Amino acid sequence: MSLAEIVMAIAGGFVAGCINTLAGNGSVITLGFLTEVMGLPGALANGTNRIGIFVQGLTSLEAFQRNKKMPLERTWKYLITGIVGAIAGAWVAIDISTEDFRQVYRFLVLALLLLMIFRSRIFKGPLPKDHKLSPWIYIPVFLALGFYGGFIQMGMGIFFLAVMLYIAHLPIVEANAVKVFMVTAYTLVVIGIFHFNGLIDWRIGLTIAIGQGIGGWITAQVASTIPHAEQLAHRFLIGIMVLTLLHLFGVLDWLWQLVS
Repeated sequence: MSLAEIVMAIAGGFVAGCINTLAGNGSVITLGFLTEVMGLPGALANGTNRIGIFVQGLTSLEAFQRNKKMPLERTWKYLITGIVGAIAGAWVAIDISTEDFRQVYRFLVLALLLLMIFRSRIFKGPLPKDHKLSPWIYIPVFLALGFYGGFIQMGMGIFFLAVMLYIAHLPIVEANAVKVFMVTAYTLVVIGIFHFNGLIDWRIGLTIAIGQGIGGWITAQVASTIPHAEQLAHRFLIGIMVLTLLHLFGVLDWLWQLVS
């Protein structure tokens, strides 16, 4: 890596870490950065992106465990099912071509953008009381959820929280803890799958992870001192997603041709 690439990778990771800490979905930034700025093929970018996800997950797990907010005795069946689904999703992802990945990526960004815009309505209202899920419900739900996470990960936080809050009926803090635990656990396995298939650039991935770790740590320390920090991060992420979509659908290139 050149010095310019190292600086860009740390900067991109830093922004993603800040956004992840406040609003989630930092993978929108890192995946876009890896494919559109660093020029990595889709599957290689997908695998490389998992390094930062794993590093951030480890730091979050420590905090949840220290505060005893990890309800593993009630959720271990969900976690195992999700990990199995993630393994299947990763094996599908390693065979996808760069062009197919780009097609999937842009439509997922569009769907995620709409979901983020209307997420306040999704998470509105009183939460149901906790109850035990039937295997007929949790097995297909968490297999599908894990498959999505293993396949691309982007937006997993929103989908997982929706499932944990409104299907598994867990409190929001515990739901977040289970989300971090499952994502971190299956990401470790997924990293092994991508690495075995030569689809991780460790130099770029670790460099971005450094930026993510710094951005996440600084944001966690100062977020409470910034008025409306989460709303600002949410709007910034939506702006990044809009620009990404304009690029992926060729609108920016078309506008550039008009003015050049």
